[in-house]
Amino acid sequence: MTSKIKSISKSGTRPDKLRFNSLEKWLEWQERLHFTAIELGLERCRRVANNMGLLKPAYNVISVAGTNGKGSSVTMLDKILRNADYKVGRYTSPHLLRYNERICINGVEVSDSELCESFDRIDRARGEISLTYFEFGTLTALDLFRQHNVDLAILEVGLGGRLDAVNVLDADVALITSIDIDHQQWLGDNRESIAREKAGILRNKAPAICSDANPPQSLLDCANALDTPLSVLGRDYNLTMGHSDWSWETDNISLEKLPRPMQFCDFQLQNAAGVLMVLEKIKNDYPVSIENIKDGLGSFRFNGRMQFIPGRIPKILDVAHNSESVRELVKNISKIPCLGQTHLIVGMLKDKDHPEVFKVLNNIADSWNIITLTEERGSDAKTLISELNSLGINENVVEYTNVGEALDQLDELSMAGDRIVVTGSFLTVGAALGHLNQESS
Repeated sequence: MTSKIKSISKSGTRPDKLRFNSLEKWLEWQERLHFTAIELGLERCRRVANNMGLLKPAYNVISVAGTNGKGSSVTMLDKILRNADYKVGRYTSPHLLRYNERICINGVEVSDSELCESFDRIDRARGEISLTYFEFGTLTALDLFRQHNVDLAILEVGLGGRLDAVNVLDADVALITSIDIDHQQWLGDNRESIAREKAGILRNKAPAICSDANPPQSLLDCANALDTPLSVLGRDYNLTMGHSDWSWETDNISLEKLPRPMQFCDFQLQNAAGVLMVLEKIKNDYPVSIENIKDGLGSFRFNGRMQFIPGRIPKILDVAHNSESVRELVKNISKIPCLGQTHLIVGMLKDKDHPEVFKVLNNIADSWNIITLTEERGSDAKTLISELNSLGINENVVEYTNVGEALDQLDELSMAGDRIVVTGSFLTVGAALGHLNQESS
């Protein structure tokens, strides 16, 4: 996204017809509309939402914040509630392959034409108000959920919580997943300050769930100050892991022999436990059956999260990009037998803690294949390699221009029994998926 470019739209020059007829053109324009790619704050988005009558929706809202596990939790909730025949709107970010992935109605991505028409309604309603790319997308989700008359909307917070555009709506139920150090530039450099920002989605007396078993005190304090009934994993509800299944319980409910959501991913059980607590809180209005739950958990798959792609040289794709998520990735990968070598393809954004991530990944790395992310926030390969070298990692480190080049070269050089792991960023994994899909088409 391009920063420090002044707003390029005035209400007096707004054309009567659609500003653009293609999704690509709309998105390119949105990237340049606001002077910076990220600017936290609710005023602009709230004013436009108010102009469009979006602030008091007919549907119920579940907002999901946290450092890791947000997208997985949203997707599990969506799947289980749709199994029970509710009409669900799902909003997530960022996307891997297509912008349309961000907004789904009943599990189906909205079309290019629906997006363009919604962008136009927002463009007309905003007047001279400048919006960021993410704010435009959030308003579009709310607009399309109203257009489709959904029963519930499940909204993934983009960054933080308190000042994120999603927070223009009051959550009927809030879910806060694991909390770790990430986005320090905007949220602070410790778990207490970060949790305080995440707690911004809590509302007075509205139920909230935390699936982090060790929540920072600041989150608990915010809930107490708001008189928010907060259910915390390990205190108010629990999970017990078995070899092939797991169980979940509260003081008065016990669910046994639940299917594991994704093999080898213990972390997903933490997400699933929080999801079940959300369902418990809304059961009077949106009841689901144990069959709905078991089917939703058992069939749960999520692109870019421990995604296994078979072949002569199998690939594992995971968007892990901070220390906590990378630790989980390494733990999960270590459970999968490998007769040969593990080749890492890594590309990262500039604002991530590269050395901490590299230290953890080094536990599984036989070779490092470092790529440049050319987007504005992306880091170049030479910088990442220099940071690897400073950690004493000098051998089997190769620089590549892009993910496709790295995948092609490793496919050619790898031996039977080897595997390739692509990680470090949504952008890295998205590029890998795009390249692999193109190869197979």
